[in-house]
Formats: sequence, C-alpha cells, structure tokens
Amino acid sequence: MNYQIEGEPLPVVSVSLAPGEAMITEKGAMSWMSPNMKMETLGGGLGKMLGRAFSGEAMFVNRYTAMGGNGFIAFASSFPGSIRAFEITPGNDLICQKSAFLASTEGVEFSIAFQRKLGSGFFGGEGFIMQRLSGNGTAFVEFDGYIKEYNLQPGQQIIIDTGYLAAMDSTCTMDIQSVPGVKNMLFGGEGIFNTVITGPGRVWLQSMPISQMASTISHYIPGK
Repeated sequence: MNYQIEGEPLPVVSVSLAPGEAMITEKGAMSWMSPNMKMETLGGGLGKMLGRAFSGEAMFVNRYTAMGGNGFIAFASSFPGSIRAFEITPGNDLICQKSAFLASTEGVEFSIAFQRKLGSGFFGGEGFIMQRLSGNGTAFVEFDGYIKEYNLQPGQQIIIDTGYLAAMDSTCTMDIQSVPGVKNMLFGGEGIFNTVITGPGRVWLQSMPISQMASTISHYIPGK
C-alpha cells in the first residue's frame, strides 16, 4: 500500500493497492477509485457496531479490495482541514475526536475510548466517548483546520479550549478545570471549563473545530 496526501485546505488521500490489498472506510468516505475495487459493507458484530455509533461513526463500514490487479482509491476531506496518516502499532493506540476516522488498512482496530474521569467527558468539550485506533496498520484521520502538534513530557500539561483537541497518544490523560473567577466565567467569552491534557505523549490540536465554525456562522444567518 502506497499513499499520497495533497490539496490542503481541502485535502484528499489517494491510496494505491496491490492485488488483494484492502482498505476499511467510514460510510460515504470513497471519492473515486479504479473499476477493479470491490466494495463490501461490514458490521463486525453488534458490539463493534454500537461502539462505532457511540463514537460518532456509522454502524457499518465499507471494505474496498483490489481485485485482479493493482487498484487505487481516494478519500476526500469533508471539511477544510487536514488528513493525517498514523502508523498504529500494538501498544501505541491513538485517541481521536468523534468522527475523525476516515480510512485504514485492515490491521487497524476501531473502538470507543471512555474518558476515565466523568468531568472530562461531560464538561471538557471533546465528549465522554472518543475514538480509539489500535492494532497494526496505517490509519487516515481527518482534522479541522490547521494542525499543531506538541510532544508532552511526563507530567507536562497543556490547557485547551473546548473542541480544539483533535487527537492524542493513549499515554496522555485528560481532565478538566474550571476557569478561575466568576467574572472570567461569565464575561470572559472562554466558557466555564477548559480541557487539561497531561503527558507523556503527543497531542494534536486543531485550529478550527466544526462546532466553532458553526457557532461563528450562525451569527450571520437571519433569524438566528
């Protein structure tokens, strides 16, 4: 499997496959492909289907296999931003925001990631349930806007406004903290809570979450 990512801020990843190689994709992710790509819709059992639904994806996924020769398939972004490729290996899981998964090779496992502290789920902005990518293979993940990466040392922290967390290594932990001062909470425009990520591990932050853009645009829609 070879791939090329191009075209930001509306990127597309083009994947070249050898005969018999396959890609697993979210519902509706395929943009164009060669005629010899065979599509199969998979469920993978009730547990996996419910897990995908709770983490913001469709209950079913599609598998595209190159039949009778080399094939290619492309997956385009659904929002201005970035598509990143991650090499997933055993013990090195990736935790992503809801609906981040775009496609992967067959060795990547998809599951839900519960935040260990209730507060980080209900108030942190990223949701109580996130996506966990594990196993062994290449995963393509879709982020919103420009992506900034930080590599946190053990115990090192970064404070993030609601929705700006795109992904993190599974070695990182998430918590929430309240914005200090009642006046800051009510009139500061930054909300009541911030998300706190503690290392060790890498953290990917996105510059324009879809929720933030929707909120900004809504002010210009008549009647809103």
